[in-house]
Amino acid sequence: MSVLPVDSLSTPRFVGLPSFMRLPLATSLAGLDAAIIGLPSDSGAPYRTGARFGPNALRAMSVMLRPINPSRGNINVFEVLKVADAGDANVVPGYEIESLALMERSVATLVDAGVIPCAIGGDHSVSLAALRAVAHRHGPVGLIHFDSHTDTWDSYFDGKRYSAGTMFRRAVEEGLIDPSRSIQIGLRGSLFQPTDVSQSEDLGYRVITCDEMFDLGLREVARLVAERAGRGPSYASFDLDFVDPAFAPGVQTPECGGPSAREALALVRMIRGVTLVGFDVVELNPLYDGPGQITALLGATILAEFLALIAETRLQATTSPQNKP
Repeated sequence: MSVLPVDSLSTPRFVGLPSFMRLPLATSLAGLDAAIIGLPSDSGAPYRTGARFGPNALRAMSVMLRPINPSRGNINVFEVLKVADAGDANVVPGYEIESLALMERSVATLVDAGVIPCAIGGDHSVSLAALRAVAHRHGPVGLIHFDSHTDTWDSYFDGKRYSAGTMFRRAVEEGLIDPSRSIQIGLRGSLFQPTDVSQSEDLGYRVITCDEMFDLGLREVARLVAERAGRGPSYASFDLDFVDPAFAPGVQTPECGGPSAREALALVRMIRGVTLVGFDVVELNPLYDGPGQITALLGATILAEFLALIAETRLQATTSPQNKP
């Protein structure tokens, strides 16, 4: 199976079935380094629903992207990594626990085959399903979490423990995350209670609020991310409400006062030296996106940047002096 995307200089972008960056659909996992998988569940959303339509909206706008990443030394990502689009996991609309189990099973199929899962949400609760599958193979992972909210509340709505606001507490409790290697970036906005941020610190996370992020500067934040995660296996989760709604209006829970699309991309591009064994881009709600679909395009670009980070790390590992005969 060819694992190169369709050449948009030869075949127009509007031709063909939509897959991420026009990659082939996976007919086999053999030989793949990474695979795109949609996790189209919004049964954990405490406010807006509609993120179930996020994976296909992101795929549709990803046709605008090209394979060479100039921010990482003009790497052609798909010459370094063999990547295909594995389609979507199945879900049970309205049934959060059942949907998490189905999505975990689908992600585990990739992970067990040695394929890095590159997930598209879905509300943020889908990260718990992916983390369960990843941690089953790699053990507790470091979490690199971009968000305006902590998502470490204990429960929502009459004690419900599984939602888009609780999964990073559940992940610690289930031993999926190593909090000592985990970091949350971009927290901002009004609070339910004074402990909304400190509850993450109590769990062991390093927290960088949005104000602190700008005070430190993006390059220093990127350094802190790499320092915190270390060289062990890590998982990145990017909630699109990390970005100010002026640049990303189509999200589940918008929060004013965040970074621009340029600043968000700059931060991701500055991160180097971490070992991603999985990642997701979540909370895209195309029902609230504008006609230009700018949130979907940003989500696709973020996903492509994480792929480029994996490709760069892989390339550096194969060309380092200790790997030469």
